Amino acid sequence: MTVQPDHTAPNSGPVPTIPHTINAIGDALDGADRALFYSRVLAADETSVPAVMRRWWKTAMLNRAPHAETSRTNTARGQHLVSVDDLAACIEEADAS
Repeated sequence: MTVQPDHTAPNSGPVPTIPHTINAIGDALDGADRALFYSRVLAADETSVPAVMRRWWKTAMLNRAPHAETSRTNTARGQHLVSVDDLAACIEEADAS
């Protein structure tokens, strides 16, 4: 039996999408983020739940991106930054695929 990575390597394809369910989002988050997500979604009224889920789904997906922690470190140091326009173009390309 072999173990498969939970995300694809850079440039080899998209990161697997997390289902838009409370449990899937919670399972994809770690530690303090998971606790904060559940506290926010449980405190939300019925009209706010979708917005809470969308916000935390995005966080969970970004956390899964290859080299996410390296990117955060570079950002904190002001190194290897990506412009908003380049980021938007990447998101548009991914949505088109």
